[in-house]
Amino acid sequence: MTELKTYNKKELEEFISSGEFNSFDFLPITEHRAKSQIKNPKVSDDQTLLILAFYEGKLAGYLGCFPDYFVIDGAIFRYGWLSTLFVPEEFRGKRIAKNLLDKMFEEYDGNVIAAEFTREAEALFKRLGAFEYVYPKAGKRYYFRSDAAFIIPEKKPGTKALKPLFQITDAVANAVLAVKNLSVKKPKFRFEILDLIDAESAEWMSKFPSRRSADELNIYIKNPWVLESTEKEDRYLFSSYAGVFKYFWIKIYDDNGSLITCSLFLLRDGNLKIPYLFSESGLDHFIDFLSYFIIENKIKTLTSYQKELNKHLEHSSIFPGIYKRDFERRYMFHNQLIQHLPEGFDLEYQDGDGDCMMT
Repeated sequence: MTELKTYNKKELEEFISSGEFNSFDFLPITEHRAKSQIKNPKVSDDQTLLILAFYEGKLAGYLGCFPDYFVIDGAIFRYGWLSTLFVPEEFRGKRIAKNLLDKMFEEYDGNVIAAEFTREAEALFKRLGAFEYVYPKAGKRYYFRSDAAFIIPEKKPGTKALKPLFQITDAVANAVLAVKNLSVKKPKFRFEILDLIDAESAEWMSKFPSRRSADELNIYIKNPWVLESTEKEDRYLFSSYAGVFKYFWIKIYDDNGSLITCSLFLLRDGNLKIPYLFSESGLDHFIDFLSYFIIENKIKTLTSYQKELNKHLEHSSIFPGIYKRDFERRYMFHNQLIQHLPEGFDLEYQDGDGDCMMT
């Protein structure tokens, strides 16, 4: 028989501080991720953040919830992102994942969204018949450096013995690219790279429709789900550590010294994302800076769902991409959530909305 246990902010804090979370064969959450969840400015005291499933007294799975809300006609409409779902092999086939999902649906009155899910999770959602695909975002992944020594053995483990050869190939290819990219210079216009969003940027952001405020973003930046470290947490399936994990707040000024663009960058082990971009004066300066940042920081890839930016990059002569692929981020909304939202409701999601901001 399966038993479920839910944790709100206070209960999760007690669960972590007691050390109980660390007593199982596998971790249902990391300490730093739990503390970040507790500090989420959009979570209410009674909302569930974590659900554990026990089978015959043993931890048999968990589900993580990331609370969020819309403001509709001046009223707060609360919902939750399905952030983690895991059931070990030994407990599969016992409907534990379904029980966990049903509990989240109950706790959030069906107001649930999933994004960037695994194929396995997607197949489960389809079988349940509780979700619908909505608001897909077309994106691009741009490649800037040769990384065959990592990519090929990762996809084809039988080629690991050839890794030294791939490393030589990478070194030669990247040396050629380095010469080609000598034309990308540090921009002459003013720009700033900050650790957090400042007052000037917060005022600039207020001009744009956004699901997150500057204060909210600063809280997430200061409380990441992924810590910079060479260590690994093998007992936790989801993101917890990376060699490099850093946010950058970017400010771009025009030739007259006026702020024209603000953006948040997330760099993780050579892979760049642009969770937020606010601009109203064209993107030429921003693309110049982005190209410089990519070369200066030896970025391997950029994944962007920023529609206007991707459109401008298609025609940029300075952008240093050597290859690109189409990507799509799909959102799955619970059927009840669709019914609860006003007809024609516009999400206005940026790349970083949802729990995507945190990983």
